[in-house]
Amino acid sequence: MLPVRFDDLRGHPLRYARLGKGHPVVFLHGYPDNLQLWSAVGPLLADRFDVIALDWPGMGESEVWPGGATPFDMASRLIALLDHWRIDRATIVGADMGGQPALVAAARYPRRVSHVVVTGSLLQFDARTSWEIGLLRRFKLNQLFLGRTPGLVFRRALRTSLPPAHQVDTSVLGDFWHCFRRDDVRRFIIRMCAGFQGVLLRLGEEYGRIEVPTLALWGEADAHFPPVHAARLGEQVRGSKVTVIGGGWHWLPLQMPAAFADAIRSFLSA
Repeated sequence: MLPVRFDDLRGHPLRYARLGKGHPVVFLHGYPDNLQLWSAVGPLLADRFDVIALDWPGMGESEVWPGGATPFDMASRLIALLDHWRIDRATIVGADMGGQPALVAAARYPRRVSHVVVTGSLLQFDARTSWEIGLLRRFKLNQLFLGRTPGLVFRRALRTSLPPAHQVDTSVLGDFWHCFRRDDVRRFIIRMCAGFQGVLLRLGEEYGRIEVPTLALWGEADAHFPPVHAARLGEQVRGSKVTVIGGGWHWLPLQMPAAFADAIRSFLSA
């Protein structure tokens, strides 16, 4: 588990973890997870980097901020956090629904983002996804499943995001569930899913504007968002790099933290 602390931003508590020294690397999560998605990767990079992982406002144990819930809104919140922490420029690493805001931030705030890394994220409106994601992209079904059957959604995420034999720290999974089971967190996630789906078709225009070094770091066996999402991003972002890790599933940072950290370290060194 990453040791966490709380900060106060605009009168709203925000949970985050920070360790190490050096160039800042900010980690963004999706759902039903939280900042502990990076619990194994963070310590591996803290010898060379200032590692920061946060719960998005409205998720984990961070209080929701007023305003929208699109990738554009969340990218703006990310920049506000960098301002608050007096970070001029950082590497941004986004997983799942943290991937789109990371890319938007790179496109719109290139002076604040030195490098961007995305993994296991819905990047292409018309690319293949798992049937579970297909259902959850429909607003009414999203409301139904997230609102009324959180246990079912959470258990299904565990079964489809990691290999069956893979063991995750029970305290990490307990923290995931403790946060995801909260009604206010799931209400925000429902809003966020609707906001992301509504602008997904426009995001390709943002990808084409990215000029900072970009890495799509993917699991070969990601059932939710197959590597075609990474391959097409590689075509959309000039000079970007695509790395697919054999045998990797959706929660690649938890499944293969050493390979994930090595890929980031190599990318930043290059």
